Amino acid sequence: MATANKLHVLDCGAMSCDLTWLLLKPGRSIRPRADKDRPVEWYPCTTHAVLVETDDGVLLWDTSCPRDWETRWEPTGLQEFFPYDQVTEEQYLDARLSQLGVSPDQIDYLVLSHLHFDHAGNIDMFARTGAKLIVNDKEKDWAFGYDGAFNGAHLKVDYEKYAFETVSGDTAILPGVTVLEAPGHTPGTMSLRVDLPDTGTMIFTSDAIYMGDSYGPPAVPAAIVNDLSAWYRSVEKIRGIAEETNATVVFGHDAAQLRSMRTSPTGYYA
Repeated sequence: MATANKLHVLDCGAMSCDLTWLLLKPGRSIRPRADKDRPVEWYPCTTHAVLVETDDGVLLWDTSCPRDWETRWEPTGLQEFFPYDQVTEEQYLDARLSQLGVSPDQIDYLVLSHLHFDHAGNIDMFARTGAKLIVNDKEKDWAFGYDGAFNGAHLKVDYEKYAFETVSGDTAILPGVTVLEAPGHTPGTMSLRVDLPDTGTMIFTSDAIYMGDSYGPPAVPAAIVNDLSAWYRSVEKIRGIAEETNATVVFGHDAAQLRSMRTSPTGYYA
């Protein structure tokens, strides 16, 4: 089996949000009268990118949030619900790449799990680098197909001026690197499978599965789901692949899990 050489998890800080956005559980999303004055539970909604080195090229998975998030997101109003306010200077994507000695023009493939603003917010960094921009075909159709400047967390200013190559279904991109079609959160959400020689298989779910608590079983959906039936099918698809390959499953916004991992620039997986 073909494998990648090395994988770096880039911790890009966190947004803050009401946990109900990520996890719909009775008692928090639906409160009895006795709990009406209880404060909401705000959560550090961590964000990360993944850098994969292979013999045939270097791939970056997702781009996290932009430095100008507050003004850029203002038309959507979502900067009030997901402020990117738990990030240090060293955690911004450009700083994380620099810490590894990697410049944007060294990225051969930029693969976006989907085009929400906390995953596609830094495409501009790669605009003139020659990197191949890859997204799912259904995601592109949706993200370019609505009227207006934004639709929820899809913000056209992030991506509309770029030419994307599209993939459909589960697709191998590089040796040991495969994208997995996992719709539900958005019409074209993808997860990332990376096979490594020592670590084995890692699956980065992106927002196909927000957190370990979402994964279950039973799976627990989030407030932000485009197609709930598709979301459940995608969770079970990922679970099946993970069980078959004994994979490490890395969730899209799980703060406790991210803090337990080997993250760049000091740690990596091989």
